[in-house]
Amino acid sequence: MGGQYKITGDKYPRMRPVRRRGRIALVSVAGVTVLGVLGWGTLQLIDVFTGGDKASAAGAAGCVTTARASAPPAAVVLPKPDRITVNVLNATTRSGLAQKTADELKKRGFHVGDVSNAPKQYDKKVDGTGLLLGPAASLKSSLTVLGTQLPGAEHRTDAARKGAAVDLIIGNGFKGLAKRADADTALTALAAPRSAPAAEKKSC
Repeated sequence: MGGQYKITGDKYPRMRPVRRRGRIALVSVAGVTVLGVLGWGTLQLIDVFTGGDKASAAGAAGCVTTARASAPPAAVVLPKPDRITVNVLNATTRSGLAQKTADELKKRGFHVGDVSNAPKQYDKKVDGTGLLLGPAASLKSSLTVLGTQLPGAEHRTDAARKGAAVDLIIGNGFKGLAKRADADTALTALAAPRSAPAAEKKSC
């Protein structure tokens, strides 16, 4: 080989082209690595945006909702008006209200007991339409039925009270009993059974 390179012995000088090939190979490997990482990242992003939806859809498809019908509730047993004794007491300064109200209750089937002025503890002290007062057991029975005749009246019980009779104490805001048709509708609604919502059970 001529030129500036002289070969002596068994040692050969390193040629510059060899060094360039090494750099090119290194750059090529690095480029392939970068492209591979970018491609893997892109696949991961695609999986995040599409795979999650597929998993949700698969989960939803695997869930089964079953409705279990509940047993129909029994009708509420309430006393009939003719089984309820009502004492009508006037706590206002307007005369004649107790008797007039008692007569109307009698027409509607209620049994009327005492008709008089309210005792001192209630006289002129009931500001609303009225006060329905009875023994503890009457709260969800007799007082409920009587309440259909005077909506808005306060319901109150006395644990020490004896007997089954209840009091309708007319208050200062009293303008009359409910219309009979409205009261009858309310009574019918009280006796009607109320359907309970069906229980749902979800299994996945």
